[in-house]
Amino acid sequence: MEELTPRKRQALEMQVTRAMTRRHFFQNCTLGVGAMALNLLLRQDGFAAQAPAQAKASAMGASSGSAIKIDPANPLAPRPPMFPAKAKRVIYLFMAGGPSQFDLFDDKPKLRELSGQAPPPGLLQGKRFAFLKGNETLLGSNRVFEKVGQCGMSLSELLPHHKKIVDEVCWLHGMTTDVFNHGPAKLFMNAGFQVPGRPSMGSWLTYGLGSIAHDLPGFVVLQSGPRGPRGGSTLWSSGFLPTSFQGVPFRSAGDAILDLRSPQGLTRQQEHEFYETVEGLNQAHLDATGDPEIMTRINAYETAFRMQTSAPELMDLSKESAETLALYGVTPGEPSFANNCLLARRLVERGVRFVQLYHTDWDHHGDKQNNLGDSLELRCRQVDQASAALVLDLKRRGLLDDTLVIWGGEFGRTPMGEVRATIGRDHHIDAFTMWVAGGGIKAGTVHGTTDELGFGVIDGKTHVHDLHATLLQLLGFDHKRFTYRFQGRDFRLTDVHGEVVPQILT
Repeated sequence: MEELTPRKRQALEMQVTRAMTRRHFFQNCTLGVGAMALNLLLRQDGFAAQAPAQAKASAMGASSGSAIKIDPANPLAPRPPMFPAKAKRVIYLFMAGGPSQFDLFDDKPKLRELSGQAPPPGLLQGKRFAFLKGNETLLGSNRVFEKVGQCGMSLSELLPHHKKIVDEVCWLHGMTTDVFNHGPAKLFMNAGFQVPGRPSMGSWLTYGLGSIAHDLPGFVVLQSGPRGPRGGSTLWSSGFLPTSFQGVPFRSAGDAILDLRSPQGLTRQQEHEFYETVEGLNQAHLDATGDPEIMTRINAYETAFRMQTSAPELMDLSKESAETLALYGVTPGEPSFANNCLLARRLVERGVRFVQLYHTDWDHHGDKQNNLGDSLELRCRQVDQASAALVLDLKRRGLLDDTLVIWGGEFGRTPMGEVRATIGRDHHIDAFTMWVAGGGIKAGTVHGTTDELGFGVIDGKTHVHDLHATLLQLLGFDHKRFTYRFQGRDFRLTDVHGEVVPQILT
């Protein structure tokens, strides 16, 4: 028998390959292309991820904490948490400026009775405020309150739509924080530390869990109100985590991201070829330097290319029913907090892991545009209906069970008045109110009690670090072991503090 030369062997193999039909190919490749494609789809949806026990063994380092294994080529690939989670995603409604709990959530008859009088001796001893001089008097709210729902929550007349969700959320009356100036306090609420450089909560979550959004970022930021929040992009920064996990700001109307559309006259194929060329150059640079931020840039280009198709579909609210638009109070094409709430629901439906909405300006010092009168009423009208609608809409779609919804600002307001153009309230860190819903939170619960003047917490105190620890617990992470080593130290969202609050968990 004639011995086959390499060239003849290759020709024979090609003849056999050409003779195979498509059906033969897939029948004989059950462990090949078909299985790989199926596995890819399952992994994208999180079904083929490691079991929690296996993940814990492989993802956790030694006693120092977590060592999440990140695929540089796909840093947002879905990853399992440390243990089974009750929540899979977060929508954070951030009321930038510090809403007045006295005029919205925490009715204080005694404070109204003593309004205009000096605070009790010793009440302010050792306390620091942003603007108070020390000669201010107590200020009772002139708003009408009503006890609502089975939980008996007192709600102000300024939030009529919140009555619809009063038994769907957990009311945290005992919130406290450490920082009384806006920018640092926002950082503290978002990153657990008041100085820029630490990762935000959304970055921690996408680092730990990745995302199942194939053509959108894992962490999206939406803004509304008269201006951006103090602190700016540091509030959604990834800090020392890879920049793949930082928040991506979207606009609430029109193009989600400017310059995302293809330039006029450039075909999709030409643009694809351009991206391939840029990727090749970036890859060559990566091979030469090993800088992981170059891989972040490569991934960003790929995500942007996919978003050219996904983003316009996301922003098109015309497919929503008239009933849904009315529920939120949305006017399509008009930027608003209501528009952003509906977009938030659409984003989490598409697999985005963390969506944060900022609405300004909740500062109530008594200035012309920051007061307890018409400006507070305006802010409440802007957010009340849509905030309630988001909870109700998530519930009816079966998403609330594994979605955490958070509502609140960076601190509260003082029970003493602050005299400016009118009488307002200064920043207050020792007692304020937030609410949380969904994802393992005990609905219809009022947790925490403040004293009769609302100055301090007498029961159920919940520090910002405690809130972070509790939210991470619901998302499947032990806050004390979920860490990232940077400059020789293991960092975590809760710094070296925080305890889970079991009373608000199901």
